Amino acid sequence: MDISVELTFSPLQDDFEEHIINFIKKLRASDLMVLENPLSTQVFGDYDLVMGVLKSDIKEAFELMDKGLLYMKIVKSDRSDYEPFF
Repeated sequence: MDISVELTFSPLQDDFEEHIINFIKKLRASDLMVLENPLSTQVFGDYDLVMGVLKSDIKEAFELMDKGLLYMKIVKSDRSDYEPFF
């Protein structure tokens, strides 16, 4: 089963940029399709693969910072090829 996940990672500390960059680099190093924009990062792929990568990468990111939050939306389908039709 394919999924699409939108992530907004927000470390709540002064050196937030470093943590965001490291988190995105870890996602890029996976075998998953990763798309980025100024507001969020999207990850696409098989449910088990995506969730396995996210489980370990989110845990590592949280361990490396003092305070932070992560917003996550999951859609049951691969929306990586979505183009507006209007």
